[in-house]
Amino acid sequence: MKERTINMNERYNFNISLSVLNHLGRNLYRNLITVIGEAISNAWDADAENVYIEIDRDNNAMSIIDDGMGMSGDDFQNKFLKIGYSKRKGGAYRSPAGRPYIGRKGIGKLALLSCAKRIHILSSLDGNELVGGVIDNSELDKAITDDLNSQDYMLEPVDETLERKFGSRSKGTMLYFESITEGILNTVEYIKKAIALYFRFSLYDNSFCIYVNGEKVDESFLKEFAMETQFLWKINNFNDPTYRLMEETQVFTNIPSKMEIKGFIASVKKPSNLKIRGTQEKVTIDLFVNGRLREKDILRHIPTARIVENYVYGQVHFDLLDDAGSKDIFTSNRESIVADDPQFLEFLQEFERIFKIIIEEWDDYRRRHGDDGDPDNPKVTRKARKAQELFNTTLKEMEGSGTVIKRGTKVDNWVQELSQEAQFNIPSYTECFISENLLRRYIQDTGMTLTREAQKEAQKWREREGASKNAANISYEVRTSNDDIYYLDMDHLANLVDKPLDKNKDAGIGRSAIVYKPIRDAVGHTSIISNTAKTQLTIVFENIKARLMELLVSLNEASAKDE
Repeated sequence: MKERTINMNERYNFNISLSVLNHLGRNLYRNLITVIGEAISNAWDADAENVYIEIDRDNNAMSIIDDGMGMSGDDFQNKFLKIGYSKRKGGAYRSPAGRPYIGRKGIGKLALLSCAKRIHILSSLDGNELVGGVIDNSELDKAITDDLNSQDYMLEPVDETLERKFGSRSKGTMLYFESITEGILNTVEYIKKAIALYFRFSLYDNSFCIYVNGEKVDESFLKEFAMETQFLWKINNFNDPTYRLMEETQVFTNIPSKMEIKGFIASVKKPSNLKIRGTQEKVTIDLFVNGRLREKDILRHIPTARIVENYVYGQVHFDLLDDAGSKDIFTSNRESIVADDPQFLEFLQEFERIFKIIIEEWDDYRRRHGDDGDPDNPKVTRKARKAQELFNTTLKEMEGSGTVIKRGTKVDNWVQELSQEAQFNIPSYTECFISENLLRRYIQDTGMTLTREAQKEAQKWREREGASKNAANISYEVRTSNDDIYYLDMDHLANLVDKPLDKNKDAGIGRSAIVYKPIRDAVGHTSIISNTAKTQLTIVFENIKARLMELLVSLNEASAKDE
């Protein structure tokens, strides 16, 4: 066998096919907001103070220019064009100006490089030399099909006319997107609003400004949501510039957390207030890390199936998910977080605790301010909740189209007290109405004859009603029936139907009606009754109700036999 030798003189290196770009997710980035977000993030990491975005819908083009540190030729080749290059190499976590880096894996730039037919990149580090190139995606697709290696594909030179767009800036980077792949479907106003919603560091840091078609993006673009905000919960006393726009907000409160979580959760007046005008989207509760959106609609991780979910939006910030020593927990498309990460799960557990507090308080606040609350909250009985809803609806109709009773006034305090009392009085009146009319129908159906005492009582009330009608000059009938039975209350009705032979020993509605009458009369006269009377009325009515049901069941059974 021939003796083998080892060639120690040759050196080999990885040779990456351009097709790896597709495997990394080159075609995942089609959302224009995602593309703009990557450019904004790069500008932030480059210590830019301003980002200028120009949207040209007529020509299906867009330019993004920043005044950050810019790039040299070496930077452009070995950093920007190096897919996978990370600014955090060597343990760097912050920019030279001290900003926490947003970029991490170095593949987010694929969003920039694949969203248009041609992408022009121009940059300057010192104001003297402009470097850059043009990525023609049709040519890049051909190179991928031909299975070219990365070093065999050369960018086109930048058209010199683009230098005028760059202007006289001493440093910075310009991206020009020609023939955006799916077109610019969003309106410019929506793009401004989306930037204000999803790139919060531009609202929190005065040294970083974003302009879209010459207009600075600030909290004013969120005014439509702020103006419809009814209640607001701060987390760890977080301050947000949108608070000053919340003129109609009725409650501001704080929820402390031992974790380094901050942010706010707000509730709007109607679910439709969450809709982003002109789109099918709505604002949600979103998770931000170092000022950038990382997880949209985090409530989907802790579904509660409670109605409050349809009313809330907000921003929750948890920067520890991307601190200097943490591992990378963001998914490849950079738009969400790895679901089973322990730190993320710990965050979700704490967020769930916070949101449970909001669920409970939201119901209280809504009912207190005259709106329907959470029907699934068991601490308020269905009868009490429906009674309060009827009270609130009636009060709003009394006020008309405007709000007559101002919050925090003396009259408002009276209304709040009555609202609480209505939870008892309105169901109590309804119980009286149902039970007494069922007894009347029972008496009529069984052919009972009224006693002389009952007839005398009915005549007394008929005469009083007649005198009142004459005084009011009313000639029409007030009641649908003028039969004696409709002038009798529970006391006389019960003694007709279920009078005990021995009122000290035998059970019967007649015994309960004696206790029931004075409290029933107070309710019927819209008086506010004492807590003792409430307790007594509840106990007595439970007895009347149980006995009445027995009588009605017996009547049904007897009717069934006759048939």
